[in-house]
Order: sequence, then structure tokens, then C-alpha cells
Amino acid sequence: MKRNIATAIALLFCLAANADEGMWMINAINSALEKKMQERGLALSARDIYDADAEGATISDAIVSLEFSCTGSIISDNGLLITNHHCAFSDVFGISTSENNYLEDGFWAMDSGQERCIEGKKAFFLKKVIDITDEVEAFIEDSKAQGQAIGMRKLGYMMEKKYSEEYGLEAWFSSMWKGSRYYIALYQVFRDIRLVAAPPVSMAAFGGDIDNWEWPQHKCDFALYRVYTAPDGSPADYSEQNIPLRPVKKLDISLRGVNPGDFTMVIGFPGRTDRYSSSSDVDFSERVSLPISNEIRAGQMAIVNSWMNSDPAIRLKYSDYYFGLSNLQELNEGQVLCYRRFRTAAHRREQEEKMQEWIDSDPGRQEKWGNLIETISEKSKASEEIRRNTVIYRETIVRGTNISRYATRIGSLQNSRNGMETAQKRLPGIINGIREDFGKYDMKVEKDLFTYSFCKYFSRLAPQWFGPYQKDLIRQICCHDGSCEIFNPQRQAGRIRQLAEEIWEQSFLTDQERFEEFTQSHTSLEDYLDDPIVRFLNDRKITDFNKAKEKAMEGHDLATLEKEYAHVLYQMRKENGIEQYPDANSTMRITYGTVGGIEPYDAVICSWQSTARGLLEKHDPASYEFCLNERQKQLLEAEEWSSWGADCLQDKGMGGGLPKRYMPVDFLTDNDITGGNSGSPVLNAHGELVGLAFDGNKESLAGDSMYVEGYNKCVCVDIRFILWTLDCYAGMDRIIEELMSLPR
Repeated sequence: MKRNIATAIALLFCLAANADEGMWMINAINSALEKKMQERGLALSARDIYDADAEGATISDAIVSLEFSCTGSIISDNGLLITNHHCAFSDVFGISTSENNYLEDGFWAMDSGQERCIEGKKAFFLKKVIDITDEVEAFIEDSKAQGQAIGMRKLGYMMEKKYSEEYGLEAWFSSMWKGSRYYIALYQVFRDIRLVAAPPVSMAAFGGDIDNWEWPQHKCDFALYRVYTAPDGSPADYSEQNIPLRPVKKLDISLRGVNPGDFTMVIGFPGRTDRYSSSSDVDFSERVSLPISNEIRAGQMAIVNSWMNSDPAIRLKYSDYYFGLSNLQELNEGQVLCYRRFRTAAHRREQEEKMQEWIDSDPGRQEKWGNLIETISEKSKASEEIRRNTVIYRETIVRGTNISRYATRIGSLQNSRNGMETAQKRLPGIINGIREDFGKYDMKVEKDLFTYSFCKYFSRLAPQWFGPYQKDLIRQICCHDGSCEIFNPQRQAGRIRQLAEEIWEQSFLTDQERFEEFTQSHTSLEDYLDDPIVRFLNDRKITDFNKAKEKAMEGHDLATLEKEYAHVLYQMRKENGIEQYPDANSTMRITYGTVGGIEPYDAVICSWQSTARGLLEKHDPASYEFCLNERQKQLLEAEEWSSWGADCLQDKGMGGGLPKRYMPVDFLTDNDITGGNSGSPVLNAHGELVGLAFDGNKESLAGDSMYVEGYNKCVCVDIRFILWTLDCYAGMDRIIEELMSLPR
């Protein structure tokens, strides 16, 4: 038994201690991790990267979270902030009009007066991370002793309030390893953020969805903002009197570029990983939830894309919606493929065998966790069908069409806790909100989305989950032309579609003229609740699925079981001295690695770098995704790289024979990243900015559950290509002068 346990621990150590794996907490760079990074090439100390108690500034002081969805970094003494274009996509979309389409043409603020304030945009500067585990555990135990139960939400609120008042900063509470340790992160938050530059999508998103998650890529994926403050340097709302931020730290830019084997580190705010989840959780995602979501969203994407290709006005309206939908869709499709290819669930089961041996080797652990893994498996199977139908409901009813949110808002009034009188008073506000939003969508597109979701709902959801009104619709489908038949979604597909179109034409929500006529002549909430689309979309509540799942679980809860699973894995590794990092949760992390190519499949070898010649090779005037504008094409063909190009002194593993001087575009590293790292600075051994992380590769898409050595790659845009775009394409001399304290 002991020999088996030792073998198990050795295996887990190999998995956990890979030199490049890990999104390590920025405040937890211990001497062992520092030594590993230095052995790989880091020329700095851990205290140069993060030290909240240092008198001077460190690298982490220049790195910010943009609403915890993307990362940015400060690159000038005047508060200039760089991130990815796809992080700024919604902002550029929001200020674009048919007269000034900044998505297609690019946005360039040629003077400070043209910098556009983005309403609601915030930049979070991390000031300090505090380990409050002992305090939290003591508080929980004290509450239990007094017979009081305290949930995590309330606990987090109390801790955030306490530390925010103590430090005068915004406090964020976080749990690591699903409750094994607790931290408070303190942020200084700036609220006047202005857009400075964003290239056109023809360069920023060159290759579009086709190249997304692929390698090689040729995207110039960047955007610039500027952080403004009150005249005294404090955070402030937008004001013409505000001044550019005087940062305590900025990142220096390196024009030396990178080569294969060079050390790189990425610092950012990765959003979410599940590397401590069970095999049952991974298996359900691989077999059930992701395939359903992928199938339905692929159909939605095809509808929207077809309309966008037919009408530039529709493209402008739906670009942001389609961008978000397609990015997630491709991620999820790749995730399923990688789960299968790299046997992620099987690896989890192997891990669980070792965990079970560790549990069984100690009577105390056996008593506490002896049946944990088996229970997770049993309850996951027991609730699978209910969860399957929940996914179908979510993808069709909840998010199948943009008008669903309006119908849901109206439907929610019938369950108002304060009675119908209060609900009736809320109705005008909801109606005004719908009226204001009418111009945001094209009803031809929405009709197709609704019809598609309607058909998918009735063909995929188990019939026992149809609500009373939906069953009436089924009877209309089955009984027509004087005869009735058994419900068969495949045979009756045409009738289902016809009924969807009829309901669409009857609803006051689907035509602005019909909407105005209806709202002027109807004031009663009951009339609004009787609308066919409102009835259809509100006929079955998600709470019904939750209640059924609770019954199937027989007193257990999968989330609680998964939390305990993570705790066991954490404790096992901790007791055996294995260095480990927690799942990503939008807190600042550091990951280190090296520059290098990839062999994605047997006998297929890809270089570590793409160049400007790839843009010309892929250019296709007939393809929206691969069409350069005329100025871009001419500049690239001229090969006038100014001082931003690279000298080809040696092959550098590129192959194919580069000219003596060329323009680097994107490069690969093996840094461990995930969503939220978008826009993160890619730093060299001296902490200088060499690029921005903007994507992963298709082979890395199981990465949220398992890091696969040799396949998990970080796709980065070279800072020199960004500078060339700002200088030679956009002519932003003022920005180049602001950035360059370097020889040109």
C-alpha cells in the first residue's frame, strides 16, 4: 500500500510541477518558484515583480484589470494603457455609426481632444493581496458555535466591507481551492477611461473566425486607452478638468524582439479554470452540455452571419453580438475535441484512483471522504437527463433570441413578491426600455433566430418539461386539417416552423408599429402577459428543473460535492509537499514559459513566428475575413518597416527563407493562459514588453481542465507590429513620441 501511495504521489508531482504549467498567484511567488523561473532565464527577483510593502514600484503596479474580463498595462508616463482590440471591440462598436464605422475604418485620436470617454469603463490597479484564511476560518467556527450559519456571499460582503473601510480601497474577496484558503485583493479603481486607438478589424481581427484559435495567425490585436484622474491624481468620474494618470510604474518596451527558447512571462487576470474538477464533471461537459450548446449556437451563428453578409447595416448592428457568440462557440467546439483527443476525463479517473488510495490509507480520511468520488459519480448520473434538458432550455428559451429578455422581464411581473399592484407600476418602465432598444436589432434577423430556437426547443426538449401553454401549442401542431396525430418533431418540422412564424406575427414585441399601437391601447398587465411570445418564453421556469434535480440528488448537491473534491486534492498535494496553484478566478496571476513552435499533429511542424508576408499570402478580396484594405496592402507590399522591422541575421527556426529585413507579426510561447488573460503583457527576462497575449491555439482548448505539455500555447502579437501600425499605417506621431524613449 505504501509503495502504491508513493508512486501515486510521484505521478501527481510530475503533473503538478511542470516547469511551464500554472497560473500562479502574484503574491505567492516563493523562493522555489523564483528559482525555477530564474533557471529558465528570468533576470529579475520575485520582489521586482510584486512586493506590496516595497517603497518603490514593481512590475505588477503597471498591470490592470479591465472589469475582470480582460487585462491591460500602462506603457507611458501619461497613463497610456494597451490591451487587445477584441477587449475593446464592444467599446468601438458602441461609438460606431453608419457615418463613422470605427470597426471597419479604425479609431485614431490624433490629439487628446479626440480621445473618447467610454462610459462605465474601469481600470483596477492591484495594490495589495492579503491572506485572511485564519481570520475567515475563525469567524466560521465562531458562527457555528453560536448556532449561526453564514454563506459565502454574506461572508465575502463582510470581509470586503471591513478591508475597504480599513484601507480606503476597493476590496475583493476570493476563495482559493474552493474554500481551502481565502484572500482579499485591494484595488485602486479609475473611472475615466478614454479610447485612444483601435485598428480596423481587417488588421486587428485578420482571419476572423476562420483563424481564431488557429496557428499561424496574423492579427494586429491591440487597442489603446488612456486613464485620466482628477487634478490631484485621485480617481474621478469623467470631467474636462481631469488629467492623464501619472502612474507609479510603466512597462518599458523592448524592440529587440524574441527568439526560440527565450524566457517569457505573462501577468494578468485569467478568468476561470476547473483543473480541480472531477472526471464526472468533465465527462458531462464533453458528452452532453457542450455538444448541445455547440449545435444550437452553430445554427444561430449561421443565421446571423448570413444576414450580416447580405447587408452592411445589419453587420454594424450585429457585429458585437456575433463576435461574442462566435468566440465562445469556437472555444467550446475545440474544447470537446481536445477533451477527447487528450483523454481529459480518463486522466481525471486515473487521478481519482490515486486520490482514493490516499483517502483509504488513513482511517480519519476514509471516514470523512471514503465515498466522495463514488457519490459524485452516482449523483452525476442520476441528474444527467435533468441537466441535459436544462442546457436545451437555456440555449433556446433563455438566450435563443434577443427579444427573450423583453418577454422575460414582462413575465417576471406575474411573480412579483410585492403583488400585482406593484408589478403594474413597474410595467411602464419595462415598456419604455423595450421602446428604446427597438433600434438596436433588426427584426428580420430576430424572426429567424426565434423560429430556429422555437423549432429546436420542441424537437430537443423532453416533452414532460413542456408547460401548459406549450402543450396547447403541441396540440395545434398535432391537430390540423381536421385530423390529429402523435407528436413527432421530425415529421412535423414544417408545422412547428409555421406555428413559430404565426406566433411571431401575432406578438406586439416583434414590430415597432404593432408595438406602439398595442402599448397605446393596452395598460393592463394581463394583456401583456397574454402575448403569445411572452407566454411561450415564460411558460416553464428554470426553477422547475432545479427542483427536479434536487429530488434526484437525494439531499446531495453537485456543487458542494465538487467543492469537497477540490479540497481533498488540495490537501493531498499539500501534505506531500507538492507546489500547486489554485484555479483561475480573475485574480492577478503570473505564468512563465519560453518562445517556441508547435507540432500540433504527427509530422506537422509549425514555426514559432508569423510575419507580414502571411497577410499578403492570405489576402482574399472576396473574403470578408481575409480582405485587407488598399492602404494596408500597399504598405505591406512596399516592405517599408521603418525602425520597427527585424533583421534576419539567421534562420531563427523560421524556414522558408526570410528577406534580410522583415516584419514580425505574431509569435508563440508555452505560457499557461485562459480567458481574462486577453491583453496581458508578454514580458521578456528583464520585464520589458515584447508583445500582448491574445489567443490560445486549438490544441490548448482543454486547458481550462488540464494543461497538456507541448500543446498548450499562447498566441501573442509582437509589439513591433503594433508600433509599425501606429506609426506607418495610422500616422500617430504623438503616440510614438510619447512611447519612445528608445532610439528610432
